[in-house]
Amino acid sequence: MHVSLIVPAPFDTVSGGYGYDRRIVAGLRALGHVVDVVELGGQFPHADATARDAACAAWDRLTPDTRPVIDGLALPAFAGMDDALAARRAIGLIHHPTSLETGLSDADQSALHAVEQRLFNRLTKLIVTSDTTREQVGQVFGIAADRMVVVTPGTDDAERCRGSGGRACQILSIGTLLPRKGHDLLMRALARLFDLEWHLTIVGATDRDPVHAHGLESLAEELNISQKVTFAGEVTDRPLDDLWQDSDIFALATYYEGYGMAVAEALKRGLPVAITAGGAAAALVDIEAGVVCPVGDVDQLSKALRRMIFSPELRQEMAEASWASGQKLPSWNTQALQFASALGA
Repeated sequence: MHVSLIVPAPFDTVSGGYGYDRRIVAGLRALGHVVDVVELGGQFPHADATARDAACAAWDRLTPDTRPVIDGLALPAFAGMDDALAARRAIGLIHHPTSLETGLSDADQSALHAVEQRLFNRLTKLIVTSDTTREQVGQVFGIAADRMVVVTPGTDDAERCRGSGGRACQILSIGTLLPRKGHDLLMRALARLFDLEWHLTIVGATDRDPVHAHGLESLAEELNISQKVTFAGEVTDRPLDDLWQDSDIFALATYYEGYGMAVAEALKRGLPVAITAGGAAAALVDIEAGVVCPVGDVDQLSKALRRMIFSPELRQEMAEASWASGQKLPSWNTQALQFASALGA
């Protein structure tokens, strides 16, 4: 099988969605399939002229034998090309609809929704990354369940987290610095815990929304916690492994997750989690493995974090449950096979 995966550039961005894409590409290639990654220049998801021109040019270059798969973030650049997508039986890879991104203006949300509504109906199939996303796409866009296939992310085997072993509880949060990830809510929740010893490290790209990223740094100063918060930027490989190993809690105050890859990785490593019930992430967390608070509820998140930070014994109990839960998660090899099946291989 020959597949062309179409994504916004750059493909090496550290994010959950692109992490999924890269692992699926590697898995398909390991299975013997030919996969071309087609990177589009321009602005996304609010596609500008550069993005639209890039989409048209990339489409014209596709060979007749390839199966086009368009990442949902790139899809708005194909507005007006719905007949072409339908004719080639293109497939959409939807981590979460762009029109449901947190922080959009009403006009931007309406425009993106209109594009997705039209294109979702012209794609031959949608591959989504969780049951929650499938249900949401069905409800919001009226897409029949039999036109969607769920292929959740996989996980790698990972060494169990050892924890910091220090006085200050080390809290790790991983997610691109976007409003949807709720890093501001997490900081507000932690700022109330001025009587406890803690330190927060936020790992995530800053270039998707530089204004918001800068605002988070300003917020840390405003809350008088800048000395207790580290903005680490994009971190990969061994340095990221070291951050995992030295952490005592994983926290994410997300408004919505198409799956929750960072949450899954925390469980795989046996780390207690404190998250909000945004999208599919809550479904990953057993009640013994951590806490799941309502979306946007700073009070409940702060109280939950207080209990976890205050009690090493509670964290140890949660860590045991987290480790047991994480070992049941599927591997990337298994999920690559499912993805290939969804493509019709």
